[in-house]
Amino acid sequence: MSQLVTGDAVVLGLRPARLPSRALAVFIDLVVLWGVYLALSMAVLSATGSLDDAATAAIAVALLVLVLMGGPVAVETLSHGRSPGKMACGLRVVREDGGPIRFRHALVRGALGFVEIQMTVGVVACIASLVSARGRRLGDVFAGTLVVRERVPVSRPAPVPPPPPWVAGHFAGLDLSRVPDGLWLAVRQYLLRADQLDPQVGWSMAQRLAADVAGFTGAPVPEGMPPAVYLSGVVAERQGRDARRAFGEDARPEAGRNGSAWPVSPPPATPPASPPSAPPAPAPSPRQPSAGASDGGEADGPPTGFVPPA
Repeated sequence: MSQLVTGDAVVLGLRPARLPSRALAVFIDLVVLWGVYLALSMAVLSATGSLDDAATAAIAVALLVLVLMGGPVAVETLSHGRSPGKMACGLRVVREDGGPIRFRHALVRGALGFVEIQMTVGVVACIASLVSARGRRLGDVFAGTLVVRERVPVSRPAPVPPPPPWVAGHFAGLDLSRVPDGLWLAVRQYLLRADQLDPQVGWSMAQRLAADVAGFTGAPVPEGMPPAVYLSGVVAERQGRDARRAFGEDARPEAGRNGSAWPVSPPPATPPASPPSAPPAPAPSPRQPSAGASDGGEADGPPTGFVPPA
């Protein structure tokens, strides 16, 4: 990694490209460039075949300068340092301070690249890259540029060791918004390497970091609590707040924060539905005596609806 310090005292960690990847990128660029040059030369010379030899030679030289020298300059200027070969290999040309290149940088690189790469078959460029600590060829040295890798594998950060269970809830009321990010980074690095430090050195570093964190929070370190435990508890509280803010857990009601699930009140009990009752049977109507009963006929007989003649 190349340690570059800008004017704002910011250290840039740039990863310079190695010689094999740069050579592959240059080979791809040369294949594309010479393919375009040969195609244009055949098209132009066939169209101007009626001209004399001097005009034909002038056109050939113009095509050579415009395509083989002007082509890389135009491509790197328009793409901000990414030619087709560099795109395929994941490389980019940047300034020494990490910024994008401009036309003057691409012009110097293209002019010297035609000499040290194409005219010498890449021998001068390979020797210069091997001698340079950051793999720079002569065009990079005179232009003030650097070829860096863009596709860098990112390692997964190691988790911070969790605090003891009895620390949970001790720092829920702390104001952690004023603690700067640089101090959080220092605390995280200490917690990740606490087991590798000398006990006395680790204790002194933990005391100093705990005092700095307590100064920004406005609350002193609890009495009897080791500074390393205090730092791990504060970091765990900050991570918990960030997680709740990211997943929207701050919007849940206070009654629902006692567990991992939302509180669900049981539905009101409803009496079981009773089966529909049968309609009540009609009360028996009092039996009316028939005319035959009044005349001494059969009494209590079933009514037939027949009335005898008088």
